[in-house]
Amino acid sequence: MEPPAPQPRHRPEPPELPEPYGRPEFSGIPAQQRPEPAGSLPDVRADRGLPELPEPVPSPARITARDARPAVPEPGGEPAEPVEPAQPVEPAGPAARAAASLEPASRPPVVSRDSTPPRRHPLAAPPQPSRGPARPTDYVGERPPTYDAEPTAWPAADPQDLDGLVPDTVLDGAQYGAVTLRALSLRGDSARYRGEPRRDSLLTARFGDGDSALLLVAMASGTRGSNVAPRAARDACMWLAGAVGRSHARLADDIRGGRRGELKSGLHRLTDRSYGRLRARAAELDLRPDEYTATVRCLLLTADPQCRTRVFFGVGAGGLFRLREGVWQDLEPDPPAERTGEPVIGYGSAPADSMTVDLGIPTPGLAPPVEPVEVEAPGEPFRFRASVARPGDTLMLCTAGLADPMRGEPELGGRLAERWAGERPPGLAAFLADTQLRVKGYADDRTACAVWEA
Repeated sequence: MEPPAPQPRHRPEPPELPEPYGRPEFSGIPAQQRPEPAGSLPDVRADRGLPELPEPVPSPARITARDARPAVPEPGGEPAEPVEPAQPVEPAGPAARAAASLEPASRPPVVSRDSTPPRRHPLAAPPQPSRGPARPTDYVGERPPTYDAEPTAWPAADPQDLDGLVPDTVLDGAQYGAVTLRALSLRGDSARYRGEPRRDSLLTARFGDGDSALLLVAMASGTRGSNVAPRAARDACMWLAGAVGRSHARLADDIRGGRRGELKSGLHRLTDRSYGRLRARAAELDLRPDEYTATVRCLLLTADPQCRTRVFFGVGAGGLFRLREGVWQDLEPDPPAERTGEPVIGYGSAPADSMTVDLGIPTPGLAPPVEPVEVEAPGEPFRFRASVARPGDTLMLCTAGLADPMRGEPELGGRLAERWAGERPPGLAAFLADTQLRVKGYADDRTACAVWEA
């Protein structure tokens, strides 16, 4: 014989509520007053003669604002203290009035489905207010550059000459005592867009150990329009660095000793020999000498913290700039402009020893006329400068890809001076971001080395 169906506890039947309020969890009715469905646990226990379980009492840690509301008084009991709602809402319709009769007077107003704000994922970012169009920070000048700021295409690769592949960007840095160096070589916007290789080459090297070590930064730019320009620039840097490395002990000693004449003549010979190897290599490849050549610019300094002499030498166009007291000084104006800057006080045993750039233009009263030896391949004179740095100076050596916009767009120099005015030199990532500030009309490769004096 089947047992009789369990009967629900005697409570008023709740009215039917529209979706989604038909479910108890969305009805807004306190848990103590919700009707239990047929077949609930207390009815089954009563049917089997078991005692009813007492009503669950919430623990103090789990008491919520809903549990703390005044319960509906039992019939015949004392009425509860009336609590006026903060915002009384008149129930609309019979169903809403019936639901309101089962809840205390402090029940919050029901928000309709149409007015409920959309729910957000807990990890979703909050909506940001519109700030309007902002000026890009990756370029200077009135108009943005023509090409995209990021690389677009890779150069074509030869499976038989994978050693000739050139990466888009090269970044390096070091610190020796009070000197911090940052060096970079970056493919230009035009080459990035057309899928052409970077024509600039960068080489950084240290020869020797300890305070007697010699630091070299060499950079070269291949001939525009030549498909062997990257290889010629790389060979020029490697051959010149090899010659400097074999003579690094004597060169470091000349720098510390202030022997300016020996430095100039010795570096001139090493440069001529490197260009001689370039011309021989061009003959092997059945190319003209002007097809397999490059402009070369180098910076030499020692790791000795007591020696602040910085030696520049090279052949071809580019730039040598010094940031002193927040102002850029162009130490290498384009020939044949006359050099009118103040002489650089040199080093050595004689306190009045002076050094200046030798481009065939003597400084009156300081040095006799010196005629530079012509270098045949690039058709430009050999350049040399030895100067003493001051604490707080920043010396920047660069190829024409950065020197031209530095001279043509004053805002670029102002932005760099502002960014490099801090007490600490920028890191590698910050130096990359600084030196790749673009200027419309200047889309060539950029190679630069900056030296910060603490």
